[in-house]
Amino acid sequence: MSVTGRVREKLMIALRPTRLDVINESELHAGHRNSPGTGESHFRILVVSDAFSGKSRLERHRLVNDLLKDELAGGIHALALSTLAPGEALPKA
Repeated sequence: MSVTGRVREKLMIALRPTRLDVINESELHAGHRNSPGTGESHFRILVVSDAFSGKSRLERHRLVNDLLKDELAGGIHALALSTLAPGEALPKA
Protein backbone atom coordinates (compact mmCIF):
# COMPACT_ATOMS: atom_id res chain seq x y z
CA MET A 1 0.00 0.00 0.00
CA SER A 2 1.23 3.51 -0.76
CA VAL A 3 2.14 5.99 1.97
CA THR A 4 -0.90 8.05 0.95
CA GLY A 5 -3.12 4.98 1.32
CA ARG A 6 -1.70 4.08 4.74
CA VAL A 7 -2.12 7.66 5.99
CA ARG A 8 -5.72 7.80 4.75
CA GLU A 9 -6.58 4.39 6.21
CA LYS A 10 -5.10 5.09 9.65
CA LEU A 11 -6.84 8.45 9.97
CA MET A 12 -10.18 7.09 8.74
CA ILE A 13 -10.14 4.21 11.22
CA ALA A 14 -8.92 6.14 14.26
CA LEU A 15 -10.67 9.48 13.79
CA ARG A 16 -13.80 8.61 11.79
CA PRO A 17 -13.66 12.03 10.13
CA THR A 18 -16.53 13.80 8.42
CA ARG A 19 -13.94 15.18 6.02
CA LEU A 20 -10.45 13.97 5.19
CA ASP A 21 -8.21 15.48 2.52
CA VAL A 22 -4.78 13.91 2.10
CA ILE A 23 -2.87 15.91 -0.49
CA ASN A 24 0.51 14.69 -1.69
CA GLU A 25 2.63 17.79 -2.32
CA SER A 26 5.89 15.93 -2.88
CA GLU A 27 6.25 17.09 -6.48
CA LEU A 28 6.48 20.68 -5.20
CA HIS A 29 9.60 19.70 -3.24
CA ALA A 30 11.40 17.47 -5.73
CA GLY A 31 15.11 18.11 -5.62
CA HIS A 32 15.00 20.04 -2.35
CA ARG A 33 17.66 19.29 0.20
CA ASN A 34 16.65 16.42 2.52
CA SER A 35 13.78 15.39 0.26
CA PRO A 36 14.03 11.59 -0.08
CA GLY A 37 12.84 11.61 -3.68
CA THR A 38 10.22 8.92 -3.08
CA GLY A 39 7.30 10.91 -4.44
CA GLU A 40 5.49 10.45 -1.11
CA SER A 41 7.35 12.62 1.38
CA HIS A 42 5.39 15.89 1.72
CA PHE A 43 1.71 15.97 2.65
CA ARG A 44 -1.00 18.50 3.47
CA ILE A 45 -3.83 17.00 5.50
CA LEU A 46 -7.22 18.43 6.46
CA VAL A 47 -9.16 16.41 9.05
CA VAL A 48 -12.57 17.31 10.45
CA SER A 49 -13.47 14.97 13.30
CA ASP A 50 -15.49 14.86 16.52
CA ALA A 51 -12.31 13.43 18.08
CA PHE A 52 -10.89 16.96 18.10
CA SER A 53 -13.76 18.55 20.05
CA GLY A 54 -12.50 20.17 23.23
CA LYS A 55 -8.84 19.65 22.31
CA SER A 56 -6.26 22.36 21.68
CA ARG A 57 -4.50 22.62 18.34
CA LEU A 58 -1.39 21.13 19.94
CA GLU A 59 -3.33 18.15 21.31
CA ARG A 60 -4.93 17.58 17.90
CA HIS A 61 -1.59 17.65 16.10
CA ARG A 62 -0.03 15.32 18.66
CA LEU A 63 -2.89 12.88 18.15
CA VAL A 64 -2.39 12.83 14.37
CA ASN A 65 1.41 12.63 14.70
CA ASP A 66 1.05 9.67 17.07
CA LEU A 67 -1.28 7.89 14.64
CA LEU A 68 1.24 8.43 11.83
CA LYS A 69 4.43 7.81 13.85
CA ASP A 70 5.57 4.91 11.65
CA GLU A 71 5.13 6.94 8.47
CA LEU A 72 6.88 9.95 10.01
CA ALA A 73 9.80 7.74 11.04
CA GLY A 74 9.99 6.01 7.69
CA GLY A 75 9.66 8.48 4.86
CA ILE A 76 7.32 11.39 5.45
CA HIS A 77 9.56 14.43 5.53
CA ALA A 78 6.93 17.16 5.99
CA LEU A 79 3.35 17.17 7.23
CA ALA A 80 1.10 20.26 7.20
CA LEU A 81 -2.00 19.72 9.33
CA SER A 82 -5.37 21.41 9.59
CA THR A 83 -7.30 19.67 12.37
CA LEU A 84 -10.85 20.84 13.00
CA ALA A 85 -13.86 19.80 15.01
CA PRO A 86 -17.22 19.87 13.17
CA GLY A 87 -18.54 23.41 12.87
CA GLU A 88 -15.15 25.09 13.01
CA ALA A 89 -14.20 27.27 10.04
CA LEU A 90 -12.18 25.67 7.29
CA PRO A 91 -8.78 27.25 6.62
CA LYS A 92 -8.58 29.70 3.71
CA ALA A 93 -6.88 28.33 0.63
